[in-house]
Amino acid sequence: MAFVGSGLVVEELDAKFWRVVEPLVYQGDSQEFVIPAGFRTDFASVPRAFVWLVPRYGAYTRAAILHDYLRSSQSVGIADADGIFRRCLRELGVTVPRRWMMWAAVRLASGLRGATPGALVTWALIAVPSVAFLAIPAIVVQVFLVLFWLVELLCWGIARVFTRTTTPPPQPQMKTA
Repeated sequence: MAFVGSGLVVEELDAKFWRVVEPLVYQGDSQEFVIPAGFRTDFASVPRAFVWLVPRYGAYTRAAILHDYLRSSQSVGIADADGIFRRCLRELGVTVPRRWMMWAAVRLASGLRGATPGALVTWALIAVPSVAFLAIPAIVVQVFLVLFWLVELLCWGIARVFTRTTTPPPQPQMKTA
């Protein structure tokens, strides 16, 4: 139950997406999943307010790519894809709190589809403390993202007056890339 081979080889496509250059193989309990060369991924889909805690890539990058692949290929159900993601995070050495928060986030993003009553209870036991822990820092980050956008807008306005720039005004960047 682990990734097979020497590692991950990817190529940047743009500010958000990457392409797998060499196949990535994950050997599960009873199934082997092969992410083919050419598969497009955004690594971990993390809202901008949380990248301070969970950057888009890290020790969990291969797990995130596998999760993207499992969801897009529909080779397993949504709940199973999310569970395999959590198991991969454990196998890759991601800490318990981060692993469970990431799992709770992907379960929420999938609308908790396929969740059993027990899984819903588990999700709630993880999600409620996570929200309590993350709410204040996320609000602070969002406020400062808006403030920084206002600074960018002010600088753009000044540059437009003095240099007659034709570039469009900056857009707020609340999402990653």
